[in-house]
Amino acid sequence: MTTRTPTATLLDSPPVPVQAKLAAAWTSLMFLVIYIDYFHLYQPGEIDEIRGGVIFEFDISATLMTTFFVVIAIPALMVVLSMTLPARTNRATNIVVASLYVPVMVFNAAGASSDWAFYYAVTIGVEVLILAFVLRSAWTWPRGVASTVTTAAGAYEEPLQAQHHP
Repeated sequence: MTTRTPTATLLDSPPVPVQAKLAAAWTSLMFLVIYIDYFHLYQPGEIDEIRGGVIFEFDISATLMTTFFVVIAIPALMVVLSMTLPARTNRATNIVVASLYVPVMVFNAAGASSDWAFYYAVTIGVEVLILAFVLRSAWTWPRGVASTVTTAAGAYEEPLQAQHHP
């Protein structure tokens, strides 16, 4: 005879690697940047200004478009860099880039009218919160204790050689 014992079914929550958290945060930031820029086009007169050759106070030019591309490409690249860079470099890169991008995100409110203050406060606030998450995650990156055996073995590790089979 079999007796059924009720068991609690708990969801397993394995730890998420810091690299994955950082890549997810940069991905979220990129989605927000894209949508916020898109929603910006709904503001009255914005499309007319763009058709007139002006974005904010700047004349639309190859230099301006290249600058915009670089500003967007850096966080987009941070998605892949957060997953691929070695821990020490990864940590430093995330701290530096996130620190530099806080003022970039805040700059988006420049020239905004008071009618749109709440919109910019919310959108920029969320972007800055994501960057704060990146900064905190990178800053508190767990440190492992390297044993002398591991350190020594890593220093003398030879690359894998392709084996040739006749």
